[in-house]
Amino acid sequence: MLTCYTVSMSITDNTPQHNSRSCTGMSPETVLKSVFGYSSFRPLQKEIISNVLSGRDTLAVMPTGGGKSLTYQIPALIFDGVSVVISPLIALMQDQVTSLAGYGIHAVFLNSSLEWSDYLGSVESIRSGQTRILYVSPEGLATQRIREILHDVHVCCFTVDEAHCISEWGHDFRPDYLGIAGIREQFPGAVCLALTATATKQVRSDILKNLRLKNPAVLVASFNRPNIYLEVQNKRDPFLQVSDFLGKHKDESGIIYCFSRKQVDQLVLSLRNTGFPALGYHAGLSPEERTEHQDLFIHDKIQIMVATVAFGMGIDKPNVRFVIHYDMPKSLEQYYQEIGRAGRDGLPAEALLLYSPADIHKIRYFFDSGSDSAKAEILLQGMIKYATCRSCRRRMLLAYFGETFPESTGPAELCCDICECGPVPEKDVTIYVQKFMSCMLRTGQRFGMAYIIDVLLGSRQKRIVDNGHNKLSTWGIGTELGREDWFELGNDLIEEEYIEKTEDYGVLSLTASGRNLLASRQTVLLPVLFSGNEKPLQLIKTGFRLHKKMQAVIDENDREAVRIASELRRWRQKQAEEENVPPYVIFGDKTLADIACVKPDCRETLLTVYGIGEVKAEKFGSAIIRIVKN
Repeated sequence: MLTCYTVSMSITDNTPQHNSRSCTGMSPETVLKSVFGYSSFRPLQKEIISNVLSGRDTLAVMPTGGGKSLTYQIPALIFDGVSVVISPLIALMQDQVTSLAGYGIHAVFLNSSLEWSDYLGSVESIRSGQTRILYVSPEGLATQRIREILHDVHVCCFTVDEAHCISEWGHDFRPDYLGIAGIREQFPGAVCLALTATATKQVRSDILKNLRLKNPAVLVASFNRPNIYLEVQNKRDPFLQVSDFLGKHKDESGIIYCFSRKQVDQLVLSLRNTGFPALGYHAGLSPEERTEHQDLFIHDKIQIMVATVAFGMGIDKPNVRFVIHYDMPKSLEQYYQEIGRAGRDGLPAEALLLYSPADIHKIRYFFDSGSDSAKAEILLQGMIKYATCRSCRRRMLLAYFGETFPESTGPAELCCDICECGPVPEKDVTIYVQKFMSCMLRTGQRFGMAYIIDVLLGSRQKRIVDNGHNKLSTWGIGTELGREDWFELGNDLIEEEYIEKTEDYGVLSLTASGRNLLASRQTVLLPVLFSGNEKPLQLIKTGFRLHKKMQAVIDENDREAVRIASELRRWRQKQAEEENVPPYVIFGDKTLADIACVKPDCRETLLTVYGIGEVKAEKFGSAIIRIVKN
């Protein structure tokens, strides 16, 4: 069992009591500073907490790393009673309970991973009033045993984490979430807080309806994560592309997402053979293997995790510096959720997507026969639009979630590859366009892009031969370009609205503009970047380097600070091993950097450091001050 510390609630102020749930007299600001060591709230945190404390049901949409956990943890320390957090994964519960123990907050989880004696001990701590926060899964909440426990205590708040799981339009729909509303209504005095990082208007509507929230406040924070650099590369030699990327991020922690278990295993083997320390995570591994690999990653014993989507939702590791998508996700919701696992500490991080049209066919293969294939296709189209867009990716991503992103105001705002690269120079592609469109016409405008390209490249696959298209004048006339370059051109023609593609089967047809273009034989200039061409010099990421310098990191010229940070990292690793917790539970990287910059020499100065509250100052203060002085 975890060792937990008692949080002193002796501090009082003149904050009015909103309702019978609140008893400690502490203000949210007092808890924020004294317990968690933060001097100010992040955007929307205070508004959400105020609504919850006043007893108003609330739906809050905040980006991953935006501080959602504090919006229920702070009320839990102010309320009189138990706050119940409904969480989808055991790993997420364990991680949260471990982190809270580091702040001196008594929290427990009840699930099947506990030994019976530990389970009974947790139940006793709940009934005795010692526990402030209880984590359960939606399946666990539905059991008679847990409902009886809750009826024996005063439940002041229900928090539904990952609330998008209650919507069939959410990227990770879980039917068990639909039973939460009925159980919650058995506790009419408890306020309800729904939290999610990804929710379109449709998903938000489903959350409100399915949770039956009463007169809810709906608060939506900006989806923008300015510290995450967004980049898409055409997938040409994916292993080489990943290896090059990892070579520039040595000793940094990151996640690589793959479409299949087989791809995970192959990539892990190739990376390890090349000298990159990597482990795999997917549903094909035994529970013991998955737990071991996850623990090694969380404890910074292994830097690279290669995984399917089975990995990540339960990870609160703040120092993930990059997320790579080896294969394209099924939706922008899934993509946004996964890249959000990088840079949770607010320091610079990168998101790299390797895009290939072949990934589209792999994804469609798994939903073509499904009853919700039309819905899946709509979600997939959003992902394709992002991967192939020619304008700011950040603006397009935010627009998908209903947010308007302002025009870039300078180098510090250039946080996607398109903005930093500058416009791709236009080139004369008239002959290629004529060949492409002519092939569309001669095949009857009844096929998708892959088929048209196969005809242009002279493929003899059975379908082409059976259709007699190997006898067309356009068969085999496009070998001067590679397959991916033809896809690049085709996507450009769609974006320029010369051709259009049906949403259901991806069939291509000429628009009126396309017909006029082909008939007039006029010169066509498009910003196409073919794989055989050198990238223009302006593709260097100077803007992101400037952006990194703006972060609260250590000045490399301050040699004393660099030495202090190095010693603190060694001390943190040793302390984490002694307590058998992840290093970030002791202190995050941002806190170590702030210590190195502030160089505290007494307890009062130490309490001004980011992320150090009363409990951590008491527990680790003497060791930190000793390291700084030495």
